[in-house]
Amino acid sequence: MTAGWTKHQGSLVALPLENVDTDQIIPARFMSTPRSEGYGGFLFHDLSRDADGRHAPDFPVRTPNSATVLIAGRNFGCGSSREAAVYALADAGFRAVFAPSFGDIFAANAVNNGLLPGCVSDDSIDALVAQASVAHSMATVDLEDSKIIVADLKVDFQVDPVWRTKLMNGWDDIDLTKTTEAKISAYRKRLEQSSPWIWRVG
Repeated sequence: MTAGWTKHQGSLVALPLENVDTDQIIPARFMSTPRSEGYGGFLFHDLSRDADGRHAPDFPVRTPNSATVLIAGRNFGCGSSREAAVYALADAGFRAVFAPSFGDIFAANAVNNGLLPGCVSDDSIDALVAQASVAHSMATVDLEDSKIIVADLKVDFQVDPVWRTKLMNGWDDIDLTKTTEAKISAYRKRLEQSSPWIWRVG
C-alpha cells in the first residue's frame, strides 16, 4: 500500500517524446539491483546520455531530480510490462505523469504504486510543455476534480474512476478487493446453498 493523496503540488518537467518505452525509462541491465537501493538513479539512463556516456546537458530530466510532475509524449510507457519502469519514476520523486496516451500495463502498474497516469489532449500537452519551459514552474494536480493547474492554465485530464479511487486511498488491487469482502462472503454463502455439490466434502 502506498500513501493516498488528493492534491499534489510540485515542479514541472517536460519530456515531449513519443513512444518512450519501458526500456528507455529503465534499461533492463539495472533491474538486478535490489529495489531497496532505489531505482531513481537509473531513470532514463541511456536516453539521457550522449555517445560518450556523459549526461547530455540539454536532457530535461536530471538525476537527482527535483521535479515531481512529468509531461510526456504519446504512448508513454509502451513496450515490456516491467514494473521497474514505474519504480524508477516513483523513486526519482515523480507523483504524476501526463501524456496523450500510455502503455496499458505501464498505466496499471503506475496506479498500483501511487503514480498518476493522467491522459490529456495533444493541445493540452503542448500548452503544458510550454509552461514547463518556464523556470521554476509549479503545478497543482487535483485528483478529485481531474485538473492540473499551472499558473493561469487549467487542464482537464482523464483517469479511470476506479484508478482515481485507488490513488486517493493508496490502494493496490488487493486493497481494492478487500473493500468487497462482505459481498464476496455473501456470494459464497449463497453458492454453498444453491450449489452444495461444488464444495469438497469435509
